Amino acid sequence: MKLHIKKGDMVKVLAGDSKGSSGRVLVVYPKKSRAIVEGVNKVKKHSKPSPQNTQGGIIEKEASIHISNLAVVDAKGNTTRIGRRLDENTKKLVRYSKKSGEVIK
Repeated sequence: MKLHIKKGDMVKVLAGDSKGSSGRVLVVYPKKSRAIVEGVNKVKKHSKPSPQNTQGGIIEKEASIHISNLAVVDAKGNTTRIGRRLDENTKKLVRYSKKSGEVIK
């Protein structure tokens, strides 16, 4: 399944408890259509003491958020839709901002 969001993209949250916040995409799960965004959709998880975490306690971490609730932010800081087109120089498909027409890396 092709998604408009990739790992490393800057995105803005459009809906949910974290609406309006933005961050960088850390992980994308294409089969579930979900992504984990840095600093967004924080949840508290209770953990028992283990060899990795000898203290245990409450850990705050990012939970996944549905792709439909995210919009890609271009270089100018505007939310935009993503398109794909053939680059004339390299003859490869590139992603571009539909608002400004600039190529997104």
